[in-house]
Amino acid sequence: MTEAAESDQPTPDYPVLASPADGIPDVIADERALQRAADAIAAADGPVALDAERAAGYRYGSRAYLVQLRREGAGSFLIDPVALPDLAPLQDAVGDAEWVLHAATQDLPCLTELGMHPHALFDTELGSRLAGLPRVGLAAVVEHYLGITLAKEHSAVDWSTRPLPEPWLTYAALDVEVLVQVRDRLRADLEQQGKLDWALQEFSALTSFTGPPQRTDPWRRTSGMHRIRDKRAIARVRELWLTRDAIAEEHDTAPGRILPDATIVELANTAPRDLEGVRKAAGGLRGASRSRLRIAERGLNRYADRWLDAIIRVAAMGTAQLPPATVRSDAPPPQRTWADRNPEAAARLGFVRARLGDFADAHNVPLENLITPDTLRRVLWTPPKTFDDNGIRARLAELGARPWQIDLAAPLILQAPMELPPETPVTGE
Repeated sequence: MTEAAESDQPTPDYPVLASPADGIPDVIADERALQRAADAIAAADGPVALDAERAAGYRYGSRAYLVQLRREGAGSFLIDPVALPDLAPLQDAVGDAEWVLHAATQDLPCLTELGMHPHALFDTELGSRLAGLPRVGLAAVVEHYLGITLAKEHSAVDWSTRPLPEPWLTYAALDVEVLVQVRDRLRADLEQQGKLDWALQEFSALTSFTGPPQRTDPWRRTSGMHRIRDKRAIARVRELWLTRDAIAEEHDTAPGRILPDATIVELANTAPRDLEGVRKAAGGLRGASRSRLRIAERGLNRYADRWLDAIIRVAAMGTAQLPPATVRSDAPPPQRTWADRNPEAAARLGFVRARLGDFADAHNVPLENLITPDTLRRVLWTPPKTFDDNGIRARLAELGARPWQIDLAAPLILQAPMELPPETPVTGE
């Protein structure tokens, strides 16, 4: 589990939970042991705490390299999904029981790949946001509700390592050790604040989450693309990015460990004509850290012929084969341009955001959890043709807003001015 970004607020001294109460479970890596674990889980009752560890930054893709489960009455289990890529016995054992996860969207896609799907879930990270906690990483939430500290020093290790070191297994088992206890305290807190129904609607929506939407032209998100203006250089970024992705998949390595984005941009801008020129491209990386320079130099040397082939392919392309400099999007334009391009929409957005902000402050909820910024911008930039309560509610639902969010946002949108009063100045944010 990757910890959410936290502020540097001082933390009181809490007792440290250093080891699981029942000791470190053996890692399950064969079918018989998996079935025994499934039988124990099926015989117990109550919610099931789950977590998954990936090797982000080390391996290609986001597969799970360890799965942790705990159920009261059955104990904790550590599963090796490399040896056991089909966890259907666990899915059958859990059945309709509620899953308890922290930051569910991180783990649900890789658990889906293993054949596991929740019928109901409780996300302690999202619930903590709705409850107004200032810090929502697992360690901070455990401290808040249970008054104990979890050690998190192994959160960014390479979980594809085999065998897994014992300290890492301790860390992994602790991630599910007290998760159900946190769930119980947090649920009571949400109910006391009158937010439990909000949370339950959010959790219900997450049961169908399988991963973020696929991006069109993901290579366009290469860091440093703003330095590329020429269409042929843009094509070189595309070919180099696709080449790097293919190499990364072949070697099951994170793309950034094959070649940093900055090196792709440097190659795209300089377009070296020979292998020697490719190998020297790292010299153009200003301000790069030593580790990034080492990765760049290694990748340029090891795969120099493939980078040069990508550059040569672009040189042979006709103008019609080059990608456009920009891609049309159905999303509203950048908010900073609204005041000039559509002052009425800018005024509507300012009106609704101010009132949502007041509500967020009064109820101690992050503004983005009341309704996603993209949903709000889409509705206010292009209001529904039938601008009444039904029309607004239908458009919000179409964009994925939950009923509680619609009940909150629709009346405010309906109150927003459709026209500017005479001589009303509008400024973009």
